[in-house]
Amino acid sequence: MRDRRPSERLREPQPLVRRRISSGRGAMDQPNVTGDGDVPLTARFWAMVVLTGIGAGLFGVLLMLLLFAVADIAFGRDAGRGNFQAAVEAASPLGRTVPLLVAGVIAGVGWFLLRRHVPGRSDVDDSVWTGDGTLGFRRSAGTSVLSEIVVGLGASLGREAAPKLMGGVCGSLLAQWSGLSVSQRRLLVACGAGAGLACVYNVPLGGALFTAEVLVGAVRLPVILPALVCSATATATAWIVLPTGPVYLDLPDFPFHPAELVWAVPAGVVIGLVAVAFVRMVAWVSFHQPRGRWALVAPLGAFAVLAAVGLAFPQLFGNGKDLAEQAFTGVGALWLFAALFVLKPLLTVLCLGSGASGGLFTPTIATGAALGACLGGGWSLLWPGAPTGAYALIGAAAMIGAGMQAPLAGLALVLELTHTGFDLLVPMIVATAIATAVTRWIDGYSIYSARLSRRPASG
Repeated sequence: MRDRRPSERLREPQPLVRRRISSGRGAMDQPNVTGDGDVPLTARFWAMVVLTGIGAGLFGVLLMLLLFAVADIAFGRDAGRGNFQAAVEAASPLGRTVPLLVAGVIAGVGWFLLRRHVPGRSDVDDSVWTGDGTLGFRRSAGTSVLSEIVVGLGASLGREAAPKLMGGVCGSLLAQWSGLSVSQRRLLVACGAGAGLACVYNVPLGGALFTAEVLVGAVRLPVILPALVCSATATATAWIVLPTGPVYLDLPDFPFHPAELVWAVPAGVVIGLVAVAFVRMVAWVSFHQPRGRWALVAPLGAFAVLAAVGLAFPQLFGNGKDLAEQAFTGVGALWLFAALFVLKPLLTVLCLGSGASGGLFTPTIATGAALGACLGGGWSLLWPGAPTGAYALIGAAAMIGAGMQAPLAGLALVLELTHTGFDLLVPMIVATAIATAVTRWIDGYSIYSARLSRRPASG
């Protein structure tokens, strides 16, 4: 009987070699080798992918330089590029408090004026998922600059939101300038956003998987190819200033231990439940942000609370990088990791709920690392042998995978950020898969979808 399935001749774009191989089977029998769908990967589109990657890398460099400069001014030389936590610890109580109070004033006044007087969309996720990929440059640039200033001054928010947004803006503007279709523009914005994240953390593979798994929701060739090219281009561009090594330096090569694999099963369940609670808190404060004149003073109040708690726990200042590193190296008592695992998400949500804009990527990793160190340290009392840092690494991967609802991206990002943990890959996969499945089964929202604004009323 004649094979009536579609021929590879129907693929768009058509292959250069159109004759089938000897078996007579079509290339499109492999699901990821089918056509481009509604996003044709034309030569013009590929040119915009490269330009978007360059633009995302340059914006990433500028925003990180701003962040470093603000941190150095606030907490002393090398606070930005060096050990931020050590700089905070060396500061006096007044030296810790004043920068956050200044951040509260800047955030309140800045975002109040920006949101009231500068029109335009500045939400990458919403523009890709429910919009047409259009982003406003002025509002996005203002949001990004304010975000990096307040993070540099110590706010408990992530630094990746600004480069992610400006990478998306590059894609949006270039797509409009080159006359790409709406579907091509959405993909280009997603690629630019993933590239913005990739370049500031030196995680090109993780950035590409973030684009495909989180922003587009499809890990297939017509998506992953431009995502990889854009992320790699942005990362290489950022190397002109930013480091080429891992974010977390000099971590040990953790060996595999059977205790880690057994622990990963119950830990995955617990981390999944914690991720649900964290995402729900993010959703609640995102919807109930202060309005009117309250928006002017809310950041000051939130950052004042952070400053007060930070007098006892300086690890809570900033995005949480040093907190995670402390957990990865296993330096600290179990009670400390327990306290940090509770306080970090609460204060991050408080900062976010005050109306400040910032990322949740590193705060989520830090929360997972502290929780993993706490649970793993307790587990070691029953089954000794594995270091606390190994449990922290597994916990970080599980928490970010569940929080983003993107296990592949979560695993790749943690491995690229640390350049270690490959011997722990099986327990990391087990914990991440279970945590993500638990979060999806119970709720299904992520740290990104939970922040979407209410849909505008139709008609």
